Amino acid sequence: MVTLQLFKKISSAFIIIGLLQSCVSKKQMLYLQDLDSVNSQEITYNNHTLQVDDILKISVGALMSEAALPYNNFTAGSVVANNIDVMKLDGYLVSQNNTINFPVLGELSVKEKTAQDLENDIKKLLVDGGYLINPNVTVRLLNAKVTILGEVKRPGTFSFTENNISLLQALGLAGDLTINGSREDVVVLRRVDGVQTTTRINLTSANFLSGPYQMVKPNDVIVVNPNSAKLKTAGYVGNVSTILGITSLLLSSIILLTR
Repeated sequence: MVTLQLFKKISSAFIIIGLLQSCVSKKQMLYLQDLDSVNSQEITYNNHTLQVDDILKISVGALMSEAALPYNNFTAGSVVANNIDVMKLDGYLVSQNNTINFPVLGELSVKEKTAQDLENDIKKLLVDGGYLINPNVTVRLLNAKVTILGEVKRPGTFSFTENNISLLQALGLAGDLTINGSREDVVVLRRVDGVQTTTRINLTSANFLSGPYQMVKPNDVIVVNPNSAKLKTAGYVGNVSTILGITSLLLSSIILLTR
């Protein structure tokens, strides 16, 4: 009987240790724990440089609207169909050579240029070439999106129409991190001018709010890694049935021997 009691104590100890190892501390769960240190800080917005496969909506206006018609790319029926998918069909796709083919003006380079830069370039070409007098040019990115994977409630790819959204707003689109998501290990993959960069963000600290990853750039990929409790649990899952089987066998043997 002493052996049986000892076995029960040892089993209970192992269970308690396992539960403790799977726990996550409050410090690992709370966002922006040092937020007061960055209070009243000026926000730095991203100036997104146009990238390969971006789809642009470019609108040209003039005092006489008829004069600007040759410089606006419209397909049949798209004038009345105010739909983002239709706009993409009418849009200008940035080629692998970082160029677009613009009506009348021909091939234009967008390499290392923002939407504002392209607006200024097109306006200057139209004026200097004597095509239009004092034209109005607007450029908008139509296919801005962010992909969020890992330990979030709704992983996927999300489109946005704003010029800038924050990292926290992007995670909100995915329904926030799950209880198993590591607030201290969020990976952001970013492509800029053909170069892939990666960084790790600690959401429990407000330090990232003053850096270049406060705001999301189009085509960013955000990966939320599992926390330590999730990893430990995942490591034990495959052995749970084996452990239970062995424990049951030992317990049965001890009961038989102590009768």
